[in-house]
Amino acid sequence: MSRLQQRFESLRASGRKALIPYVTAGDPQPDVTVPLMHALVEAGADVIELGVPFSDPMADGPVIQLACERALKHHVRLLDVIAMVAEFRKTDNQTPVVLMGYLNPIEAIGYERFADAAVAAGVDGVLTVDLPPEEAEETSVLFSSKGLDNIYLMSPATSAARLQQICERGSGYLYYVSVKGVTGSAALNVGEVADKINQVRGMTDLPLAVGFGIRDPQSARAIADVADGVIVGSVLVNRIAELAQTPALIPAQVSQVIADMRSAMDA
Repeated sequence: MSRLQQRFESLRASGRKALIPYVTAGDPQPDVTVPLMHALVEAGADVIELGVPFSDPMADGPVIQLACERALKHHVRLLDVIAMVAEFRKTDNQTPVVLMGYLNPIEAIGYERFADAAVAAGVDGVLTVDLPPEEAEETSVLFSSKGLDNIYLMSPATSAARLQQICERGSGYLYYVSVKGVTGSAALNVGEVADKINQVRGMTDLPLAVGFGIRDPQSARAIADVADGVIVGSVLVNRIAELAQTPALIPAQVSQVIADMRSAMDA
């Protein structure tokens, strides 16, 4: 059983929902990332989505675009991110870690080399934003054979036929993008999210996590009431940007955002 499956089953048994923070690896400098990951876990994170810096993150808004730029100034590449996961695993072998990013860096080093390195380091899943399931048959089979979960995105505009395809090919959990637009988009309609989640629940037993538009404890609690997981990204990355000149403060202050959301979700 994978770490992701174990974690979601444990949460379900205890009546709790997953809190999944996203941070960009290497932002604002490489030595911040692993201490921040540990601080997020201590604050109540159940899964960590670790962003791979990329020069053209087309699905991301300005906040995460700038985070990628800050990391790339330090030449943080995919293999460096995998090495960060290996460092994290030296003292945490329980918390699932998902790499989130774009296809080009994986293609650059080769699919099999990437999968082998990722599994050896302790990566649990891969979410490749620009690799839709209908184009991912070979890579999904390869990744699954190595023990990597394939996590796919759904959105308000995803058709029923495509939802079915995503449900059939996905593993670990499914990521529902709650609003139209890029990361950091503001509008969040919990009722619409609940309707879509209920539609997808009729197609799969996979956990359903919701991201985009979750900014505070109140929105985290509202989404936790209708989904299996709450994904929080831009608000954390924005806080990192505010603290970029005082990186030693980042783990404690950014993880406090997660602690407040955890408290609200568990209330």
